[in-house]
Amino acid sequence: MRVVLLGPPGAGKGTQAKMLEDELNIPQIASGDLLRIAVRNKSALGQEARRYMERGALVPDELVLRMIEERLQQRDTQGGFVLDGFPRTLAQAEALRLTLERAGGPLDLVLALLVSDEEVVRRISGRRTCRTCGAIYHLIFDPPRNINVCDRCQGELYQRDDDAEETVRNRLATYHRQTKPLLDYYERQGLLRSIDGQERMEAVHERIMAALGAAAQRA
Repeated sequence: MRVVLLGPPGAGKGTQAKMLEDELNIPQIASGDLLRIAVRNKSALGQEARRYMERGALVPDELVLRMIEERLQQRDTQGGFVLDGFPRTLAQAEALRLTLERAGGPLDLVLALLVSDEEVVRRISGRRTCRTCGAIYHLIFDPPRNINVCDRCQGELYQRDDDAEETVRNRLATYHRQTKPLLDYYERQGLLRSIDGQERMEAVHERIMAALGAAAQRA
């Protein structure tokens, strides 16, 4: 199965993509991970991406797509893959379509995890990170015994800048502006299935597996 997972930050895309990777034995492919690996390995694409990342600029679509294309050529993707959070724009979606057409394997399904803005803010802004050991807590879902102290090493807990409510709302505004139009794009192609992402993790996974099963029967 060739699958795309869409949804706002904090929707649980990474968690669900990992569960699909384990259950279906197909790789999870996240553009952010590809960028970090390329930079760490000092590949030609990584060196090019680093120049943008070091000055805080967005890595251009063309460069991200080249990384995706390179990854999709690897042997472990022949039986399918889960694209986690890519594409993010209509331009990326169209470029991906052309890439997959050339490879002879179009997408089977696009899953949109639907989560309200307020739930996203609640999920992300509640995170706290230990300055010493890096452990991550959540004030609602996984609180520390002491709100300011790490249970493991007694280090100070803090809120990362990108977890602050204002930053989260800015990220959501970008999502609504750039990524939500993809829902219409994939709806017109008959590929889109919407999943309530506010249910329990296991319930979301069950709905995703049901959608994949229905898509396999239609194929």
